[in-house]
Amino acid sequence: MKTVVLCGGISTERDVSLTSGRMIYEALMSKGHEAVLLDIYLGYEGDTDGVFEKKANLLMKNTGISEVNPDIEEIKKLRKDGGRGYFGPNVIKLCMEADVVFMALHGIGGEDGKVQACFDLMGIKYTGTDFTSAAMAMDKGIAKDIFRAYGIPTPDGFRLRKGEKEPHKIQYPCIVKACNGGSSVGTALANNDEEYEKAKAEAFMYDNEAVVEQYIKGREFSDCVIDGKALPVIEIAPKVGFYDYKNKYQAGSTVETCPAEIPDDKTKEIQHIAEEAFKALRYRGYARMDFMMSEDGTVYCLEANTLPGMTPTSLIPQEAAVLGISFEDLCEKILLMGAME
Repeated sequence: MKTVVLCGGISTERDVSLTSGRMIYEALMSKGHEAVLLDIYLGYEGDTDGVFEKKANLLMKNTGISEVNPDIEEIKKLRKDGGRGYFGPNVIKLCMEADVVFMALHGIGGEDGKVQACFDLMGIKYTGTDFTSAAMAMDKGIAKDIFRAYGIPTPDGFRLRKGEKEPHKIQYPCIVKACNGGSSVGTALANNDEEYEKAKAEAFMYDNEAVVEQYIKGREFSDCVIDGKALPVIEIAPKVGFYDYKNKYQAGSTVETCPAEIPDDKTKEIQHIAEEAFKALRYRGYARMDFMMSEDGTVYCLEANTLPGMTPTSLIPQEAAVLGISFEDLCEKILLMGAME
């Protein structure tokens, strides 16, 4: 199957996306697909004839994994057209020639539904959910509103726009998150007024709106839903602090246990809530829901991830592996679901 694995972009999660893209690309090639690896923003300025048959890696050199916050301005300078428009050279052309596009994008300009909406208008098939559910899930404030409307347990909190006054006195500790962001970028724990102001300032670096919510002390879990069915639950236990960007991507900083060592009734509860969140947000394909379980055993759904990380050590592949599904088979399954939409 002719496939464009689309990654990169200019979000704060660019480097994570490049990693996911490379791993997916290699997995699909191993399954015999004519996969092409392409950066959505930088594109490819060379001859595109025969690139699918060659299974070409079209990423520009020296734009790989480097830091938590990639220098987006330097990335933009690599575009000869000055970065006009989001799609780089030949991106739309190659995506239209492909049977399906594997979305390996993370963050704004990938998980927020904008690319999906464009592809829908152009008749381009792609993996993952559609633009409506992607947009709703990407905005943590909207997602939490939907959770509450559908009776999905989620921590108490409120949305706050930059410059607005808090609707009520802050109860510490609390978590402050940028509304639109992923990989816990722009997320911080605040225990007092000073830390709260600092956390707000960090969140507003990434978005003009933030979510301030109750801090849940307890154990953290995640569960992926594929085609409406929950996979085994995984527990995430950072050695220090909470599951922030560093703990997500720095090797050895987090202990991940799958299946999670919890009573069967709690496993079923988390899986049920994950499936209900999947339905509430009108997901299609696959998605990952994150959870906290308080010390008294209460389960809270924190948020949903439209296009979560896809490397062999990411959470979804670990959950699938418990069911005997290899990383290569998982990537192919997601690809085929996208091709059928």
